[in-house]
Amino acid sequence: MPEISRFFGITIYMYFKDHLPPHFHAYYGDQEAQFSIETGNVIVGDLPRKQIRLIQAWVELYREDLYQNYVEAQSDNGQLRKIRPLQ
Repeated sequence: MPEISRFFGITIYMYFKDHLPPHFHAYYGDQEAQFSIETGNVIVGDLPRKQIRLIQAWVELYREDLYQNYVEAQSDNGQLRKIRPLQ
């Protein structure tokens, strides 16, 4: 599970050959949630409200980069790129 970004104690991962819809995984402490790339909404899991808002703001900034990584993750030899953290 490659890490693609880290900010404010939140770590963002994307798995290779992961299921639809296009999404990524976010961890904060021992909590995890999956977020839709399209909407920025939580699909599964739960994080504190403040961290959800931070992640949603990050998705708005880097949605295209997330989509590109998701497409790469579906290919046999995909290479995921790091995405800038929220600052």
